[in-house]
Amino acid sequence: MKKYIKPVLWTLLAILVVLQFIRPERNLSGDETYGIQTRYPVPEDVKSILKTACFDCHSNYTVYPWYANVQPVAFWLANHVNEGKQHLNFSEFTKSRVAVQNHKLDEVIEVIREDEMPMTSYTLIHRDAVLSEAQKQAVINWAQSVMDTLKATYPADSLVLKRRG
Repeated sequence: MKKYIKPVLWTLLAILVVLQFIRPERNLSGDETYGIQTRYPVPEDVKSILKTACFDCHSNYTVYPWYANVQPVAFWLANHVNEGKQHLNFSEFTKSRVAVQNHKLDEVIEVIREDEMPMTSYTLIHRDAVLSEAQKQAVINWAQSVMDTLKATYPADSLVLKRRG
């Protein structure tokens, strides 16, 4: 049994070394052509909160920590960011129909109220992303005000997300 441990460890080490040369694509485009701020006003305090607590996973630009250069962590982070952008991408927000925009803003309110976002795995390392009650309320109030603007601008039935089926 002992004679197999050394080759297995060397094989694992070789795999880890080879993995260091394989890099996932980074989320650095910074393209804000369809960013939420292009259509809806975002107060500076809310913009600062979103940048600190949300944009790394929910925009087209991620600020990567040093450990993002180490595999397999880089793969995990890339997957996490891609998944986050699939759920909500503030950089491509206005590309969606207004019903989707309204729904996403409603989800922003819900996940902040339920303390689901920012995720604990993110705030453990990014302590500045832990939101105070006042910061949470500022984002909630802003999202609600954008939803109110949508309600005042568009017919009610255009704001309802239609179920497929």
